[in-house]
Amino acid sequence: MLHTRTCVLMLLLIAGCAAIGASQLDARYGSPSPREPGIGGDAADYQTNIRPLLEARCTVCHGCYDAPCQLKLDATEGLLRGASKNKVYDGTRLMGAELTRLFEDAGSTAAWREKDFFPVINERANTAEANLAGSVMAQLLLLKQQHPLPHSPVLPDSFDFATDRDQQCPRAEDFDGYASDYPLWGMPYGLPALSAQEHDTLIQWLESGAQTGAEPGVPSKLLKMLADWETFFNGNDTKSQLINRYLYEHLFLAGLYFDAAPDTVFRLVRSRTPPGQPIERIASRRPFDDPKVERVYYRLWQDPSTRLAKTHMPYRLHPERMANWRRWFYAPKYEITALPGYTPEVAANPFASFADLPVDARYRFLLDEAEFTIMNFIKGPVCRGQVALNVIQDHFWVFFLSPDTVDPANDGEFLSSNSEHLRLPAEAGNTLRPLSRWLEYAHLQERFLEAKARYIAERMKNETDIGIDVIWDGEGNNDNAALTIVRHNDSASVTRGMIGPAPKTAWVIDYPLLERIHYLLVAGFDVYGNASHQLLSRLYMDFLRIEGEMNFVAFLPKSRQNELIAHWYQGAEDDIEGYLTRYLDRLPPVHLLDYQTDHPKAELLQRLHEHLEPAFADSERIAQLTWPAQLKAALQALQNTQGQGAHLMPEASLLLVPGQGVFSILRTSAHSNLSSMFSEAQRRLPAQDSLVVTAGVIGAYPNTFWLVDEKQLATFAERVSGAQTEADYRALKARYGISRADPNFWEISDHIHSAYHQQQPTKAGLLDYNRLENR
Repeated sequence: MLHTRTCVLMLLLIAGCAAIGASQLDARYGSPSPREPGIGGDAADYQTNIRPLLEARCTVCHGCYDAPCQLKLDATEGLLRGASKNKVYDGTRLMGAELTRLFEDAGSTAAWREKDFFPVINERANTAEANLAGSVMAQLLLLKQQHPLPHSPVLPDSFDFATDRDQQCPRAEDFDGYASDYPLWGMPYGLPALSAQEHDTLIQWLESGAQTGAEPGVPSKLLKMLADWETFFNGNDTKSQLINRYLYEHLFLAGLYFDAAPDTVFRLVRSRTPPGQPIERIASRRPFDDPKVERVYYRLWQDPSTRLAKTHMPYRLHPERMANWRRWFYAPKYEITALPGYTPEVAANPFASFADLPVDARYRFLLDEAEFTIMNFIKGPVCRGQVALNVIQDHFWVFFLSPDTVDPANDGEFLSSNSEHLRLPAEAGNTLRPLSRWLEYAHLQERFLEAKARYIAERMKNETDIGIDVIWDGEGNNDNAALTIVRHNDSASVTRGMIGPAPKTAWVIDYPLLERIHYLLVAGFDVYGNASHQLLSRLYMDFLRIEGEMNFVAFLPKSRQNELIAHWYQGAEDDIEGYLTRYLDRLPPVHLLDYQTDHPKAELLQRLHEHLEPAFADSERIAQLTWPAQLKAALQALQNTQGQGAHLMPEASLLLVPGQGVFSILRTSAHSNLSSMFSEAQRRLPAQDSLVVTAGVIGAYPNTFWLVDEKQLATFAERVSGAQTEADYRALKARYGISRADPNFWEISDHIHSAYHQQQPTKAGLLDYNRLENR
């Protein structure tokens, strides 16, 4: 009781101090008035001189849902919205959280104030004194100048860099208390201070009122293209409306762009108003929720946000793409007599809501940009995805069944008749019964796999040799034909091609699996949802991972399948192994290759590489990730690192080689199995850890930077491989590493971003520094 009373008294005291601070600021500078976007200031000066500086020094930590204090500085609206003490990520909440998506869940700064967001720039009298005293941003920058980082490569324990750390989120009125308690916590937090010139530039801008002006409009050269595409997305007949609903539910996260102005990004949004009128955005928790209007219009909204590596998912709009969509969706002869409703049981199940659309059209659409399709669940705005990501291996390759294997009539009938078995957890929303729901979905998944095995057996009863062509080859020119996925603890990356050494596991994905992944972890996943929703999503993803892996295993000789499964699922529960083998036992033998060795998995991967080589031959994106010839030997030696040397390396680090560009060093953390979401540390096999090394940037959250001269690269690789202790790693870091406290940190950061944009201009965005290590 005494402890409770003490806590209450402390809270009242803090609230009282804040109220006193607010009253003092009001008395000096007047009452606050929320600043709205696009009002006042020299927009050209802000866009040219201020915004790039904010991006390079501030947005690298404040850009996503997991930005400290929800302060998102990737857009001017986020700067004006300010910060909040409420966390988006909370794995314990029983009820779903209030939505706070920028641009969607409030239409003005004043509306954000009603949602407990507070300003970080002054909103009182526009005087130099008030603009500094009333600005949290200014006070944090000044605090950093007064108390720079200690001169040590490892910062003291008073700094907390955990992603789930307690966040202080000071307001202007209580900043003195924050500065007294945390004098070293000025901004940038846990990183070197800005240079004197950068600091003065920002302070002068804040002192003069932090004006931003209006955002740049749509370039005139895009207006005709924009109108043509909005016309395409808004046909009036029921067939067009159903097709465009399908397209929207798969493209709502895309960064849509045109070749004529690739830096101008659009989002496909639902609107109450048709093309030609101002967009009235329909904000809903999920893209398939009831819009509550008689007619939905799909509009292209210009997104003013900065490109972030962790959320940027580029998707090019061009005439050939529109022609393909017309050929796939519109040319076939079929009728849509009625549009599906928006009840969760229908809208959350694409096999029910889109049963009338041709299956092969849906599959070709998803495959055409398969990297984007998978990237939606690997990246997306969630940013911290451990709920979904600790269900996948740290490094694996993904292949796809050819769309030519699809029988539009019979496959469509099969999926439609089994739509009940293909129900997904999104229909349950924020359930409070995750385990009983999981048992229900587990039963439905097994029933589906039984039906699928019978269906495949029936289709293959007259087939004796299906051949390698059953695997999609990208029509010989689409480099989406194979993908590499690399997990970095609570984030992951996907890229085109077969990157790194041969992985432990691989997936083969067909249409129903690809569609379910999207509706489980993208369209149907709610980062604001309660713990039960997130738990159920993770448990269901187990089924989908297993299905993808078993699709690959099914192409191996029957006599070798069980030993591979035993290797992939060492120590897994008996019911998991039984679940795996029951599905495989029901499938007919598949004669894909004439295997010649005792290593059929290696043979299959090699044959797939040869099969897909034409699609990769002229791929610019895969070329961007290819080692320079003169560095191949040293980089190969680095990638050959296994065991303790690899284990000591961070999850994801970036290697800057002056004159050669930037490279990614990614640790593959080995596990005995991934059949449980708990006790992951007990299933780790560090002696089997390895590295993936590639040119370019893979991973949006680097843990550290390495600066190595080309002539020292072989020595660096040797020292990485030979490291056995934490002391060895720290010596390596002292010689080649750039710690978060290094005085040259920002210079190296700028070099890496510059190289990133030069090497991968389409994909590049700002990196995120919230996962930088402190060792």
